[in-house]
Amino acid sequence: MSGSARARLADLGLTLPSVVPPVAAYVPAVRSGRYVYVSGQLPMVDGALAAVGKLGAEVSADEGKSLARRCALNALAAIDQLVGMDAVTRVVKVTGFVASAPGFTGQPGVLNGASELFGEVFGEAGRHARSAVGVAELPLGAPVEVEVVVEVA
Repeated sequence: MSGSARARLADLGLTLPSVVPPVAAYVPAVRSGRYVYVSGQLPMVDGALAAVGKLGAEVSADEGKSLARRCALNALAAIDQLVGMDAVTRVVKVTGFVASAPGFTGQPGVLNGASELFGEVFGEAGRHARSAVGVAELPLGAPVEVEVVVEVA
């Protein structure tokens, strides 16, 4: 894949949102050596959650996938603010949490929303290790939360 990550994002018709302010005592992202650790990102749009509820109840799997994509876009904004998105050489690990109604087992499909965005933006360097975890509740009633670790130049 050629071109910058920022150019590929533009090709997708996406722009980076403002960095979501922390809802507690932490920072959006921290650099340690060659790695940036991004705090869990919720599907915030213009300062508000895009949806609330649990997957398999109030939120469909398709909507959850779209929300996970938004979480990933918010993570990119935090990376960009800290080191610049084009400094990313590899997406290393994505961890996703899915607020799940009893019996919902589609967490991996939901998290594909984030994983696919990283692949579209970073190409082969966007392929990563991942965990998709179902949980009872997430902050503010969010359906999905995504955290990411990237390697930077």
